[in-house]
Amino acid sequence: MKKPTIKDVAKAAGVSTATVSYALNGRTDKVSNETIERIKQIIETINYIPDFSARSLVKNQSKLIGIVIPQTESHKQLILENPFYSEIISGIEGKLREHGYHLLLSGVNQGESYLNLSVQRNLDGAIMMGIYPEQFYDGFKKIKIPIVLIDSYINDSYFKRIGIDDEYGGYLATKHLIDKGHSNIGLITGAIRKDGVVEKRFLGYKRAIREANFFYNPDYVFEDSMSYEHGMAAGKLIASKHPEITAVFATGDMVAFGAIRSLINEGKRVPEDISVIGFDDISMSKMFIPPLTTIRQSITEKGAVAAELLIHMIQGNGEQEANEVVLPLTIVERATVKALG
Repeated sequence: MKKPTIKDVAKAAGVSTATVSYALNGRTDKVSNETIERIKQIIETINYIPDFSARSLVKNQSKLIGIVIPQTESHKQLILENPFYSEIISGIEGKLREHGYHLLLSGVNQGESYLNLSVQRNLDGAIMMGIYPEQFYDGFKKIKIPIVLIDSYINDSYFKRIGIDDEYGGYLATKHLIDKGHSNIGLITGAIRKDGVVEKRFLGYKRAIREANFFYNPDYVFEDSMSYEHGMAAGKLIASKHPEITAVFATGDMVAFGAIRSLINEGKRVPEDISVIGFDDISMSKMFIPPLTTIRQSITEKGAVAAELLIHMIQGNGEQEANEVVLPLTIVERATVKALG
């Protein structure tokens, strides 16, 4: 069965294809409301679907927003493995849909360029999560599309940024453990890269340790990836090699889940024998057994705010917006941290 075309709509309505096009775009200065309604009814009757590709060429707007997910860890399928990404994308997608935009989700491996995809798909803008090499950002500046960065510490006024104070978050988590009477505190974390989210949380951990006049022990830092598997491996190591550690700060909830599972497997009780605090407050944190004490950031809101900001930039209102938006952090106390003494 042949797909209906704009010519079929025009013929059924007894108007020109230009009139149909004006009606589709809501051009009441060119077409009467009565004609627009009649054309809409015909479109519904014959099941005509407008060609967005053709419309984007005419209007130089694709209504497509690129969402870039970093693939910098050894575990490639971040979007599938870590609910953090699905929650933040949910916030982005909901806000974009409100404004008639659609998202194009893409992971980028280290060393790859997003430039060709951006040009080929005629993206109206992009939202990028995480950190990338400098040349990656330079490529985006060449194609001159609005960009919002999430969880990036790059200092470039071309981009708008949405994030949290990760250093303070790391400090808040560690100080919470210290306030509960813990002094030998382990850190399970992803790769500590300069100016990355993980490094900031690590620096917050160190600040709290030093502020309490405790000895900073690098042997208590278990660095690899922000994955459940790393949490499992680190938990096993702590149980077997570091019985003196009474509390652990995991820089992501998925890491915390892995650590807790491994500690329990090794015969440790959480929190009776060892306390664990996570970071993010993904939706699974309250469902986990035991429910996870963690640092809450508003993940879905972060995505929605990023999308709203990008839309303002696309519409030419970005100059009125701050270059950086920092969202608040709070501690959510559940059942994985025990007070000593």
